[in-house]
Parts: sequence; C-alpha cells; structure tokens
Amino acid sequence: MTTYKINGQTLSGVELKCLLVSCGVAADKNVYRELGSRFRLNINPLACNCMILPCGTIVQLTDVKFHLRYLSGMLSWNNLKLLRYASELGTPFSLKMLDGKAALCHNKEFITFVTFPEYTDFYLRKTTSGLPFMGNAVLQGLDWVSFQCLWACEFAASGKPCEFCFSGAEFSALASKSKPMPPVVPAKDAGEIARYAVNNCGVSAVQITGGSTFNGKREAEHIIGYLKELYSTQFEEVLLYITPPADIALTDEYFALGATRIACSLEVWDTDRARRITPGKIEYTTRQRHLDVLEYVAGKFGAGTAFSNFIIGLEPFESLKEGASYLAERGIIPGASVWMPMGRPVMGSMSAPELDYYRRVIDLFGELYERYNLEPAGCCGLNVCMEKDIWKLQNPAAV
Repeated sequence: MTTYKINGQTLSGVELKCLLVSCGVAADKNVYRELGSRFRLNINPLACNCMILPCGTIVQLTDVKFHLRYLSGMLSWNNLKLLRYASELGTPFSLKMLDGKAALCHNKEFITFVTFPEYTDFYLRKTTSGLPFMGNAVLQGLDWVSFQCLWACEFAASGKPCEFCFSGAEFSALASKSKPMPPVVPAKDAGEIARYAVNNCGVSAVQITGGSTFNGKREAEHIIGYLKELYSTQFEEVLLYITPPADIALTDEYFALGATRIACSLEVWDTDRARRITPGKIEYTTRQRHLDVLEYVAGKFGAGTAFSNFIIGLEPFESLKEGASYLAERGIIPGASVWMPMGRPVMGSMSAPELDYYRRVIDLFGELYERYNLEPAGCCGLNVCMEKDIWKLQNPAAV
C-alpha cells in the first residue's frame, strides 16, 4: 500500500485526503498556469478541482488562497462575518511546481507529486438552450458528473439552512432580501449535460441533488423528469439525494426509472447538534421520516441501495459511531463526507478535527462495510466523500 510521510507519521491515502479536504491547500499560480491547459484544473472554485494521489485516491483541491476572495465577490450572504475566522483558515499544505510536476508539500516539506484528470472543455460549454455547464454541474474524480442543486432549498429559504451548506446560505440570503430563488434546472438541460459528460469526459455515474422541499409531490415531479431524461443514457450508478417523502412508495417509481441508490442524508446523528446544524431537517422532515424511508428502501431493494451521508468532523466520534452502526445494521450505507471548514463556520467554529479522529472514523466505517457487506457507489471515489476510498482499503484485490 502506498503511504505518505508527514511530521514523521505514516499516512494512508485516505488519511491524507481527510487532512487535505479539511485544511485546504495553498496552490501556487504557476500550477494553474503550467498545467491548466493540459489537465482539469480551473481557477474557478465552481469547477470543483481535484488532485489524484499516487495511490489513486481522489482529493478535492480547495485553494484557500483565493477561496474566500472568490466567495466574497460571488455570494450575497454576509461574508464579512467570515473575517473573524481568518486565523483558523491557515493551511500547512501547499502545491507548487517542481521539475515540471505538481508537488504537494506540508509546511514546505515535500510529501508527494500529484496528478490531475485530463483536460476537458466541459466547463466552457452551454446547453442548446444556453444554460452554462459551469455552476450547474461538476465533474468529480474520474467517473462522476454531479448536479449539486437542481432546485432551490425551501428549508433554507424559510430561514433554516444547514450550517455547513454554501447553497443553503445563498437561498437564505435571497429570501431575507425578498429576492426570487434561482429557477429549477430543466430536465432537458440536465440530460444534455449528463450525456456530454458520458460521451466526452469518461463519466459512468451521475449524482442528482436538489434542495429540501415542503411539497413532496412537486419534488417527485422534478426527480421523475430528470430520471426520464437520463433513462436512455448508460450509467453504472444513478444516485439520488432526496428529501424523504411522506409517500414512501414514490421511491418505487424512482428505482423503476433507473435509480440505483437513494440517499436521505442525516448529516449529523447527535440530535442536539443536529437541531442546530440541520434545523430544517429536524423540524420539517424529522429524523424519523429519514429513517423510515431509508429502512423501506433497504428492505425492499436490498442492502446497499439506501444511503445516508454524514459530515465527518461535526460531532463526537461516539455519536457518529452510534449513527453509522445503526444504519449499517439495517443494510443502509453510512457515507463519509469530510467537513470543509473553510466553507462556513459550524457551531461557531472553523477548526477541523485532528488526524486521530479521522483514523478512528476510517477504521469504524471500514469495519461496518465489511461486516454488513456494504459497497459504496462509484469506482474511483468522489472529491470530498471517502466511503469508496475506505471500502477500497478493505478490498485491495477488487481495485
């Protein structure tokens, strides 16, 4: 197994990924200048850049050197509040050019060389109707095209966004100023973007995500429209992130139209923290409805077809362990998305956990996947989520 050295410690690729995602990276301008024409490396954060470690692990490249500067010019929510957290946003990781290659360093000490996915014009394109790909979909790793927010989050617009969510903060700010929400991305446009990703970018999996809604029937109409548009495209995985519907049987139709997995993400298991961090989910859809839908899907369509994301780093290890174990025992995959503190403060903090915390999480999730025979979606892994990376550690012969 390929390993990496930091301060005398030996890290796996997944452990290094956790630190890189949670701390961010300060990338030298020369990296973009010299490699941007040959690789998928864009100075716009909306392009969702990623690095590839020598072990094959996919890692989000969040360049903290321009991250806040870009957001302050882009988002309408009060970025000035973030300035008081600036002292917490320094990163020991940097990326610079060395011998014609991108060198990853920690406190200026060389760790390893990294590579990037091959260049594509994906982010320069528009759909036939004129909708830009940039800002509406992202390429993640080597095998995913992801639609992050196909329709606005009504929980956020009502004043109860999830604390860690970029989009939720924007929707909440728009509502507070009585401004209209962004329009729903038309199914035809989403289908055109997805097909281009499959035919020209080597993509094999699609992730469909929208905002949380009060009207389950209206959300179902959106989802069904997207699934019908994508039905003829050959995806190995079609992962749906949905608001848990009161009418659980709606999930039957989603699977009939090509969905392979359905996620109703809890994000945080500790209920006291969840009330503060994910207030809309707790108040409007409730913890119980999330669990009811997840258990129904896993029970009817089989272990591994239901999925719930956890934002790793937002709660104590013991409560995370309780939640992940509860789901895995019922055939529901507990996902592991590393918290990106440089995005938004959560419970008044932008400080990430230490390495030991991530190591305990990796061991726990690996043990749960093995014990309950749960294989997360995808092939190469996602930028921020590490569940597939953990599974690959447990199953090296399958890689």
